Amino acid sequence: MRKASVHQEHGFNCCESSVLKDVALYTCPMHPTVRRLGPGSCPDCGMALEPLMASDDNSDLSCTMWRFAVSGACSLVVMVLAMSGAWFFQPAQKSLAELLFSLPVCLWAAWPFYHRGWQAFRHSKLNMFSLISIGVLSAFGYSLAAITILPVDTPVYFEVATVVVALVWLGQVLELKARSKTSSAIRELLELSPKTACLVHQDGSEQEVDLSLIKIGDRIRVRPGEKIPTDGVVVRGESAVDESMISGEALPILKNSNDRVIGGTLNGSGVLLIEASQVGEKTVLANIITMVADAQRSQAPVQKLADRVSSYFVVLVLAVDALTMIAWMIWGPEPRLSHAMLNAVAVLIIACPCALGLATPISIMVAIGRGAKAGVLFKNAQAIEILPSIKVLVVDKTGTLTMAKPTINAMRVLAGCDEKKFLKLAASICQSSQHPLSQVVVASAKAQQLELDSIEDFKSHAGLGLTGMIKGSLVAVGNQALMTQFGIKLTPLHDQIRAFEQEGSSLIMVAVDGYALGFLSISDPIKEHAASDLAELKRHGIRIIMATGDNEAAAQRIAKSLGLTEVHASMLPDQKVKLIESLKTSGVKVAFMGDGINDAPALATAHLGISMATGSDIAINSAHITLLKGDLAGLIRALKLSKAASANIMQNLVLAFGYNLIAIPIAAGVLYPSYGISLSPMLAAAAMSMSSLSVILNAMRLKGLDL
Repeated sequence: MRKASVHQEHGFNCCESSVLKDVALYTCPMHPTVRRLGPGSCPDCGMALEPLMASDDNSDLSCTMWRFAVSGACSLVVMVLAMSGAWFFQPAQKSLAELLFSLPVCLWAAWPFYHRGWQAFRHSKLNMFSLISIGVLSAFGYSLAAITILPVDTPVYFEVATVVVALVWLGQVLELKARSKTSSAIRELLELSPKTACLVHQDGSEQEVDLSLIKIGDRIRVRPGEKIPTDGVVVRGESAVDESMISGEALPILKNSNDRVIGGTLNGSGVLLIEASQVGEKTVLANIITMVADAQRSQAPVQKLADRVSSYFVVLVLAVDALTMIAWMIWGPEPRLSHAMLNAVAVLIIACPCALGLATPISIMVAIGRGAKAGVLFKNAQAIEILPSIKVLVVDKTGTLTMAKPTINAMRVLAGCDEKKFLKLAASICQSSQHPLSQVVVASAKAQQLELDSIEDFKSHAGLGLTGMIKGSLVAVGNQALMTQFGIKLTPLHDQIRAFEQEGSSLIMVAVDGYALGFLSISDPIKEHAASDLAELKRHGIRIIMATGDNEAAAQRIAKSLGLTEVHASMLPDQKVKLIESLKTSGVKVAFMGDGINDAPALATAHLGISMATGSDIAINSAHITLLKGDLAGLIRALKLSKAASANIMQNLVLAFGYNLIAIPIAAGVLYPSYGISLSPMLAAAAMSMSSLSVILNAMRLKGLDL
């Protein structure tokens, strides 16, 4: 595969002025590795280049429609003249009139085809435009010779040349419109971000500015109901923010000082002052858009086969065309030269491999757009093709199977002790600590709207816990080692403590003045529907293995709840990599799902890496698929979509190959000796356009796929 490069050669451009207006990178839908500044044509296949990023610029479609309109109108006049006989003109005058109306079509409207055909010849990569240009020039050149140097009664075929050009441009219009629809997912993502932001200057004044002028460190005011302009950190204010576009969570998330906010999410009823932390192409939304755009332009492995076949196909067609010309010249009816020329042109036109070239990329583009709407981002086309062949899925625990948000799952207190007072006591001590478990206790107390007590003589004992004085009493909150250090007996709670430890829960003991009152059990809750989603993946024939850095007890507890039998606990990042490598040596396709920074090596090592959008940036960048909603149901949707897309690609290839296998012999005249049937170039051009349209319509069915 050729490396991506920016071609310096401009090639043909329908709107020369657009090169000056638009300096964005353009690429070929069939050959994504081709890159150049501004619009033009692909040196490999001759197709019109498209912008890497979707936009509302319809200049290419507008130019194409102008050429179609001119060629269509002129070809209609030429056809009427050709069928009118001598009603209005003498034969010589009629031929001259046909020539007059053919000139705008064959010299202006068809010029892009000639240019692309010549470029293909220069690069020794014959393509569909090689066939079109030879066919049109043959029909036009023969007709021009017929009225200038050949005998007077020699028939002319200007209508063949003009109608072929008009029908090819019609096909180009339909393709451009279809491709614009496949980019709707990107345009919808682009619309999520506001165009302006309320910039707050150092003197406190505010100014509405274009979003492109915002820099890292700038402070932005976000009013109620507005979209947050860019990624940032809350400096002041409190508001509930709807982050459903990223997390999939229906409930808004409360944001306070120092909380991170994401550009494109919707602010609630509060006013927020945020400081921009990422702008432009570095924001979460921009990264998502780039992933979708890159994926839609990537090339599936099956496309390599289509490209290789196409390269030989054009040469084969030219050989068949030469044989057709010779056969009709020797055995065809009179006038033999005319019949030979018409059938040779028909072969060239009907064999244009545009449907074959579109078969894979159009399905990939539609599928990736459909996936983006369903919360599944494919980084490239290979991910779509590989996913259905995955036989083993290795999953991390935290953040993948669990919520990665520890909560108090149980509270055990001695008889006579009130649970709310017990929780208030523990939270009062924990409020002075930044330890994650302490924050869980404080959050639980605040959720119950408990008013915490002030403490004195607070001390943090590294690796053990916390102590402090509350209303003259010494309160100790920590693990069993802390209790032992202070001589506090846990005998009344011994059996319950042991049961929870075996489940892998983290326990926090609470004692007052040397006497244990009870303990809190903290664990990471399993994601809703995780068990049923894993069962569904198993029904698809996928073997599930859990690999986690957590301890054996915690891992086994989660595995038992989810019905998993293969568990690897206490694994370091390099050990996960070795596990995946050992599975790969057995010859099966392996996928890894994780969301942490420590999962990045495993994500990159697996045949397919799958990350959650709620995970770390490193994990997302290392993965081939990102699940925006952060649940296993997203993987099931991805699997259904990839299977449907793979089937759709094969259907398109069968349609394209089948069409050529049937159409080329008919155009060459194999049915003429027995049935007197031959195919005119005009019908050949119509059939060629219909073959491309059938491939496009088949691919568009993926837009309505139920996921």
